[in-house]
Amino acid sequence: MAWIALVVAGLFEVVWAYAMKQSQGFSRLLPSLVTVVMMVASFGLLSYAMRSISLGTAYTVWTGIGAVGAFVVGVVMLGEQLNVMRFCAALLIICGLLLMKLAAVD
Repeated sequence: MAWIALVVAGLFEVVWAYAMKQSQGFSRLLPSLVTVVMMVASFGLLSYAMRSISLGTAYTVWTGIGAVGAFVVGVVMLGEQLNVMRFCAALLIICGLLLMKLAAVD
């Protein structure tokens, strides 16, 4: 259950990052509210996951999901540049996440 909570927390991190971008510096109400709600939910689920998953593993997986997810959202929804170097960087993050999961003794 902790791993499911951790993955959902990472997905919520992607949502709040996107909403923060859409809030235009917290000058738009709805995206600002979504940002705050998703941040609280993401941190809450991360905290829950850390009850049984080590700090290093949980935090690495959480930030990795957020980083790769935000990258994908940026490319797909915001038209940000996709090139070989950025793709390889995201792929390396994914490989690191898989290794962290495989190495976890939690």
